Amino acid sequence: MSATLPSLAILGTGSMGGAILAGLRQPGVDVAALRATTRTDASAAALRAQGIDARGTEHDAEANTWAVQDARLVILGVKPAQITAVLADLAQALHPDALVVSVAAGITTAAMEAVVPNPVVRAMPNTPALIGRGVTGISGGSRATATHLALADDLFSTVGTVIELPESQIDALSTISGSGPAYVFLLIEEFTRAAEQRGFEPDVARLMVQQTFLGASLLLESTGDDPAELRRRVTSPKGTTERAIAVLQQAELDALFDRATEAALLRARELAAGA
Repeated sequence: MSATLPSLAILGTGSMGGAILAGLRQPGVDVAALRATTRTDASAAALRAQGIDARGTEHDAEANTWAVQDARLVILGVKPAQITAVLADLAQALHPDALVVSVAAGITTAAMEAVVPNPVVRAMPNTPALIGRGVTGISGGSRATATHLALADDLFSTVGTVIELPESQIDALSTISGSGPAYVFLLIEEFTRAAEQRGFEPDVARLMVQQTFLGASLLLESTGDDPAELRRRVTSPKGTTERAIAVLQQAELDALFDRATEAALLRARELAAGA
């Protein structure tokens, strides 16, 4: 892909901040200037070894202030509980035109706007962003314009697909694409266990299951067909797959996934309330 981004600061280079950082370093992505902060001095040194201007907050209380100087795009990759405190510390240092983007779960744009006068965007990426195949939902606060949202779209397009939606749906999105990789990994765990119960060695079971999930996902992507139709093609009448599918459907998976995503949504709302 190609993207041209303004001077940028990433505060926190953990899983999501690190994924964004990797996306920014792809061919075709042009960033006017880039500064990053990370918790430890050692990790900051590792980033500098890769040619990234970075400082650690471990022993440098001014590291975040240094990073946001003159930045027009500031990405908050810190933990949800730290978002408002970090913004409060930076309120005077932020450039008036800087767009603030948070990837923290549960922290609303209103909560951020109460601390800084800047436009803010709330984003919810998922971990496949680490390999450039993420899904990110974005929503602008009351001060964010179409131009700000386009900038956020350009940013997260470097690590996958971007969906713009009302903030009222961000928490719900987090229960689907945000938590979704964990659901898939759980299914792979259980499917692998079932393979071992059928007598396969663990390494063979892992290979079969992982490649089956990967192959099925790539088939779905490449054909563009509805998953129900692809399932039908595998399920021969009165065959083995039909019998297995019948057992799975007896578990009322639709209700199970409804309950699971509702539980995740409740927790997202608790986080927003500071619980």
